[in-house]
Amino acid sequence: MVKFLIGLATGVALVFLSVVLLFVVALRFREKAPVVLSDSVLVLRLDGDLPEKAPMELPALFGADHTAPTVLGVWSALEKAAADAHIKAIVLQPEDITAGWAKLEELRMDVEKFKKSGKPVFAYLRQPGTREYFIASGADRIYLGPAEPVMIKGLRAELMYFKKTLDKLGVSIEVEHAGKYKDFGDMFTRSDMSPETREVMTSVVDDLYGNLVAGIAQGRKKTPEEVRAIIDQGPFTASQALKAGLVDELRFEDQMWGELKDRLKVEPVHVSMDKYAKITPESVGLRGKSQIAVVVGSGDIVRGDPNDDGGSENNLTSYGFSKLLRRVAKDSLIKGVIVRIDSPGGEVTASDEIWREMNLLSKKKPVVISMSDAAASGGYYMAMTGDTIVAYPGTLTGSIGVVFGKPNLHGLYDKLGITKEAIQRGKHAGIDSDYTPLSAEERTKLKDGIDESYRDFVTKVADSRHRKFAEIEPLAQGRVWLGSQAKARGLVDEIGGIDKAIELIKQKARIPAGERVSLNVYPGRRSLIDLLMKKSQEDMMEAKVGGMLGLAALHGAWSPSLRDSLRAWMRGGYLRVMPYAFEVR
Repeated sequence: MVKFLIGLATGVALVFLSVVLLFVVALRFREKAPVVLSDSVLVLRLDGDLPEKAPMELPALFGADHTAPTVLGVWSALEKAAADAHIKAIVLQPEDITAGWAKLEELRMDVEKFKKSGKPVFAYLRQPGTREYFIASGADRIYLGPAEPVMIKGLRAELMYFKKTLDKLGVSIEVEHAGKYKDFGDMFTRSDMSPETREVMTSVVDDLYGNLVAGIAQGRKKTPEEVRAIIDQGPFTASQALKAGLVDELRFEDQMWGELKDRLKVEPVHVSMDKYAKITPESVGLRGKSQIAVVVGSGDIVRGDPNDDGGSENNLTSYGFSKLLRRVAKDSLIKGVIVRIDSPGGEVTASDEIWREMNLLSKKKPVVISMSDAAASGGYYMAMTGDTIVAYPGTLTGSIGVVFGKPNLHGLYDKLGITKEAIQRGKHAGIDSDYTPLSAEERTKLKDGIDESYRDFVTKVADSRHRKFAEIEPLAQGRVWLGSQAKARGLVDEIGGIDKAIELIKQKARIPAGERVSLNVYPGRRSLIDLLMKKSQEDMMEAKVGGMLGLAALHGAWSPSLRDSLRAWMRGGYLRVMPYAFEVR
């Protein structure tokens, strides 16, 4: 009877999934190309993260009324809108942005480029924080609701430390690292910042704050000194923000649209980013003659599964990413490759495998590296091909170092009444046991391995950057640099974003500067059909469906970067990962 019920339930589930799949397929075949009417206004609603990889596209029947745009998607939309005669203006509506500062710098550059078309840019803000305001400050006019607070009050970086909690639990973490700044384990072994961490974080916050002030000053036509004085008065009520010159008008959203109507002298038609993303560049006269691949590597670097195809939203797997690189290398139609990196690093072996495939690609195609929010540790290591590297001023860069750690849970087991006994052969068979501490000999053995991996890392950087080992090593030590700092020290070649990377790849591929190119993005956006057809997308189903069911609340208190770091830590082995997870707010 039990087997019958299990078989019946399985059959019903399969029939249901088949019906859903057929229904989705039918919807896709019936979907028509969108039509953009004359006198349209592109509404750029930005919330949450701004991913590098396109998230899975779920149909409306699953409650997916809004698909998060990617960095490249926003860049493409604004480029099309500038050339599209049907688009008369854009309206920015940033809210609850969590993207990093490098991505925000790309957005500001995209807005500034769009403004050269002569079309107006309006921004409407709802309880903006510093991120949202930084984006909006590039607009021609900024509108704010009459009762909306403006939470601009400067920047702050916070690091979380768990030593006292672990002490109470009877847990200790044993750490070895190469590089005095490679203090990834400090969150487990200290209760405050080390002098090295404080030095780095101070320089990061100072430079990010300087970039923020300069961006606002440029957008609002004020001096940096005036902007710093204004920020020191924050946060603001709506009326205070208006008086300080942070916004132009206090209006409800319908009133903002009324004033835009008066500016355009037509009744504007709202066009969402989701709809406009389906407009092809060719339809607005942006046909590209040569094809350039943009290969996106985003997330925590892990080896993954041999079946990975590079489409995972959560991690940067060596199996999947290498397949993408090989696919691009074999495509004779692709004239050049932009590799877009957004990663804090991860496993040493996986980083090595990606580095190898990147270098093989570089021998076959012109390559330019474009760094996003982070290209640190393993994320920087994979870029060591000798090709031109482009970073934003706020890109977290470098962190050239190696770390190893393991938990010792003996004290926790004692508290829980758990004991372990082991029989082993081999002197160091228990080196990764969570029940015993490292012996002096085991610690030395691990340190030797870490030092060897560190020397290899520094050597690869020196060779790639055409420098001597002795010149690079002082810049290594596990230290995190911002892109602007890395440029001054020769760790990157250019400061800029997507446009700069395209300019450089055209030069390397010998494509005329005035010729337009077509960008082919790898991996592309995945649909529900892809999910149901490919077993390798199970991690995406977990992330998306789990989020819809509210399971994400179980770990919502943890930042994504911290969760990624902890996952990498618990996997063991040598890691090339950023020394800490932090967010500058």
